[in-house]
Amino acid sequence: MEDNNLSNQASNQGQNVNQQFSNQFGQVPVPNSTAVLVLGILSIVGCFCYSLPGLIMGIIALVLAKKGNDAYINNPSSFTISSYSNLKAGKVCAIIGTILAAIGFLIFLVYLLMFGLTAFSMLGNGRFH
Repeated sequence: MEDNNLSNQASNQGQNVNQQFSNQFGQVPVPNSTAVLVLGILSIVGCFCYSLPGLIMGIIALVLAKKGNDAYINNPSSFTISSYSNLKAGKVCAIIGTILAAIGFLIFLVYLLMFGLTAFSMLGNGRFH
């Protein structure tokens, strides 16, 4: 008998969670809005780690933002405004993170190129013998 009550409570909690994601008009969050926001913020943080993680997360966030934005444009009345705001904020963060990571990655490549050219010129002059 007690197990039955626990299962009823668990199903009621599941229904409450589902109701949190839909308001009185039957709206749901924009697809991937939370993921875009998280990846956008992480792309800014990741651009300080050799730039490659920030670049990857920023590009993924931009792709997911495009898909979520297309879904919102097709049927805006079925999505919540707050989730669309999260999507836009995540997209802005992803753009900033991607630009910073791309600049950092280019600086890193220039540094490697200059180091390689210096090492090559020293090798050609016989300084390493």
